[in-house]
Amino acid sequence: MSTTQSERLRGLLEPLVSAKDLDLEEIEVSRAGRRRVLRIIVDSDEGVELDACAELSRAISDKLDETDAMGDEEYVLEVSSPGADRPLTEHRHYVRATGRLARLQLTAQAAEGAGELVARILSVDDDGLDLEVPGVKGRKPTTRRVAFGDIAKARVEIEFNRKDKKEEEA
Repeated sequence: MSTTQSERLRGLLEPLVSAKDLDLEEIEVSRAGRRRVLRIIVDSDEGVELDACAELSRAISDKLDETDAMGDEEYVLEVSSPGADRPLTEHRHYVRATGRLARLQLTAQAAEGAGELVARILSVDDDGLDLEVPGVKGRKPTTRRVAFGDIAKARVEIEFNRKDKKEEEA
């Protein structure tokens, strides 16, 4: 039974990432000219600070130097957080996006005339999301329940005037 390089890297690096109280979201190995690029995406409920990425990058680099996981070819190591436009694919992604505005592509069965829905995530449970759908033309917002099985794609919408949790608590 053979495993892919990405699976081997995940097995090698996940304990390092977990030790820093982070989630290993993605591992990508790609080509950039003659070099390869190893991209490691990490996240946590509190987000990821630059210092944590730098510290983790050093630990990963040391671990990769001890093994032959990347082979003999040169590579560039990038460790970062997922960024604002990352798709919501895991339950924990939706939990972290609670309070945020999201764009959801609904499955054909759930679309009810509109295949796309932009709404604020109010709460998340094991079965789906409770959303606040903005009112149109002066109407009040409404709430809507969407099951995870009815979501084809989802992504957080960037809001430039949104108050973050720290501002609301102050």
